[in-house]
Amino acid sequence: MNDLLLRSLRGEATPRRPVWIMRQAGRYLPEYRALRERHRFEALAGDAQLAAEVTMLPLARFPLDAAIIFADLMSPIPALGLGVRFDPGPVLSQPVRSASDVDALREPAYGEIAPEVIAALQSVKRELNGRAALLGFAGSPWSLAAYLVQGRGTPGFPALRALLAQDAGLVNGLLGKLTTLVARYVAAQVEAGADAIQIFDTWAGVLSLADWTRTVRPHLVHLLAATQSLGVPRILFVQDAPHLVDAYAALPAEAIGVDWREDLAALRSRLGTRRAIQGNLDPAILLAGAGATRRATQGLLATVPARGHVVNLGHGILPETPLDSVRALIDVVHEEAPQ
Repeated sequence: MNDLLLRSLRGEATPRRPVWIMRQAGRYLPEYRALRERHRFEALAGDAQLAAEVTMLPLARFPLDAAIIFADLMSPIPALGLGVRFDPGPVLSQPVRSASDVDALREPAYGEIAPEVIAALQSVKRELNGRAALLGFAGSPWSLAAYLVQGRGTPGFPALRALLAQDAGLVNGLLGKLTTLVARYVAAQVEAGADAIQIFDTWAGVLSLADWTRTVRPHLVHLLAATQSLGVPRILFVQDAPHLVDAYAALPAEAIGVDWREDLAALRSRLGTRRAIQGNLDPAILLAGAGATRRATQGLLATVPARGHVVNLGHGILPETPLDSVRALIDVVHEEAPQ
């Protein structure tokens, strides 16, 4: 059984560092592109059998230490009674911007939240049969709220920030409902076989530390408290938010993932061994080819202590990434001498 990822997230010594890649089943794979020629993204993510097939694609090519379920950040949102389409990113049929909009959100039963994702997890768990860990994931309440209020992905999400300034109580009411949704969604994923969960707080960085502390932190504390008894490691990933990294690292999650802008060695020095860390090669480096990828990976391993370090990119792999660069990254991790 390959339990490297789980042992590393628990801070245990491992024969080598675990490695997986965010968006590892994405458009850089020719097999995925072939599927996309026949199926829209919604069809791939919305069909359990197809989603399971896509999840396993990168593990057929590379000796990765985790499979992350193929789904979208917005997969649980239809359970609230909201319509979501993709063009190409998520678009809400009706943004949530008033008290009546928040009040109208359904409180879905446990089995109503993204059943296709749960079925895909069960299928992948059987197929993996212990060869790699199975990662589930969910968007944070704040990052989900960004899409719900703005209506679609928009730089800076000004509609959400404006609504927070206008009616903080309304935003907190929305975040409360989303926290309950995410907690139930995560619990269902663990029940379906997820060995660990990554919480993506992709848009936390649009807030100041003071606004984040007032608005976002209480809901993350609630979410982590609600999921602690599930008994699986939780990775908090924060994107483009260097001013928030230490605040996230202080939360009671087992690991923190950061983007490539963060000095991972300095973060490890500040944290000591009380949190596992994940990351954080710049995805653009892989576009420069296998040689550049190998050098950058060697540099990362040389500066970050091995114990409690999960090797990954600092964000999702880019569609133009050469397969040889992915192989080089993984090879360097596998070649590292035991610590």
